[in-house]
Amino acid sequence: MSSPFGLENPLELFLKKSRNEFTRGDLLRVIEGMAIEFLSFHYTGLEGKLKELRLPVQNRGQVMELLAEGERADGSSLFKGLVETACSDLYVVPVYRTAFLNPFSKKTLGIMCRFFDRDGNLATFAPGAILHEASKLLKTSSGLSLYALGELEFFLLYRPDTEDGDHYPLSKQSGYHATGPFVKNGAIVEEMVRHIARITGSVKYAHSEVGVIRDLVSNIPEINGRFGEQWEIEFLPAPVEDMADDLVIAKWIVRNVAQEHGCIATFAPKLEEGVAGNGFHFHMMLKDGDENVMVEKNGDLSTKARQLIGGVCHYADSLTAFGNTVSSAYLRLVPGQEAPTRVCWSDLNRTAMIRVPLGWQTVHELAASLNPRDEKDETPGKSRQTVELRTADGSALIHLILSGITMAAQWGLSHPEESMRIAENLYLPMNNFREKDSLDDLPPLPRSCVESAAALQKRAELYTREGIFPESVLQYMAELLRAEDDEDMNQRLTNMPADQRLNESLKIMHGNLHRH
Repeated sequence: MSSPFGLENPLELFLKKSRNEFTRGDLLRVIEGMAIEFLSFHYTGLEGKLKELRLPVQNRGQVMELLAEGERADGSSLFKGLVETACSDLYVVPVYRTAFLNPFSKKTLGIMCRFFDRDGNLATFAPGAILHEASKLLKTSSGLSLYALGELEFFLLYRPDTEDGDHYPLSKQSGYHATGPFVKNGAIVEEMVRHIARITGSVKYAHSEVGVIRDLVSNIPEINGRFGEQWEIEFLPAPVEDMADDLVIAKWIVRNVAQEHGCIATFAPKLEEGVAGNGFHFHMMLKDGDENVMVEKNGDLSTKARQLIGGVCHYADSLTAFGNTVSSAYLRLVPGQEAPTRVCWSDLNRTAMIRVPLGWQTVHELAASLNPRDEKDETPGKSRQTVELRTADGSALIHLILSGITMAAQWGLSHPEESMRIAENLYLPMNNFREKDSLDDLPPLPRSCVESAAALQKRAELYTREGIFPESVLQYMAELLRAEDDEDMNQRLTNMPADQRLNESLKIMHGNLHRH
């Protein structure tokens, strides 16, 4: 069980194989060898939160049956509005590669599951099934796989220690990459990362983010008067289906660790005027087998990467229906907040909707110019190029937004001339972001949930093609968004007196602290 690398997956160490190779027999060995007392079947419903069914481990036959057949669940409760009470049963079936030791319950083995219907088929309306089918369509039509990584931003809200909580204070919007003693909760975030890394193996790094809140004002007693530190946990690229599960698990871990330390973690898009909101950026990478195909040999973006960008731009306005699902999301998507308001892409620029970050395109072994070299230090240089979609925020429904991105990628690759033309027309050089006329010529993103619902319904065929998104899911999302009743919200707030605007903004921002 010991490892020279302290955050390796303990199940991989125990079984001496990659989690992608886990079999039913392997999990039985874990259950017997580690004296597991409970299985915890996990899955996500329409709201996107991790769900749980706890199953006591009582004998070998029972465990074998659970691992082979799964269990039943009430689909009408998990998918309210999509599954009728009269025919509500669904099977929840474990995906072996997702097994993990539950860090909050000793002797418990957690496993992510998929939903199946009475005929033994994947339940077409379940978010995991939609993503699976979208990923399969992309692979079948292009031969390529989409890898993704998420940047998970959240606020830790805490009550400062009365003795030293006010020492080394940070001023507003000054938290980016800060260290202790200026940020107070680094050890808590380190604990989160430790758990997430051991389960997923796909954490890149964690750091404090820009947002700093001192003495939060709210009508909600749970958070009123708390201080806030904004943090980010960024992931490594992984197959899009795996990334979706990893991010859902990560949000669950963040909340649980915060709770253990008397803090509140929230992914809400916006908490206070003038303070950075919680984005949920997604990086995308196309791979052919193990090869990243995002750049040419000279370091330029490849044709396929540009087709990917064109596809995502084509889908952009409707993607907000899955990535920005509450009214406060549209208090974040405003000019001057490093959040996009127009459909465009650019190199490096953090105000663009799609950003092309540095990706070691043509430079490798940079440390060699600073340090002594040894022949054993040689590493094969490889591109790590991605493109980053910056619209989504903490209200995103992870499996559905990644399903939409995958469909956009597939559309771009299967409509090469059109997607290249879109990419060419919507490219904005970095210096043009200061020219208002250049921005005004670009298509706007929706400014409310109501506008996002309209965009989704207008472009429904982009999602229902090939039978990937059921119409019922799109209708459900449109109704959910319209229920926010936030058309012209920003204009209404602008026209209010200052005190009234502040109170109304706080109601909107704090009304969905833990929705997703």
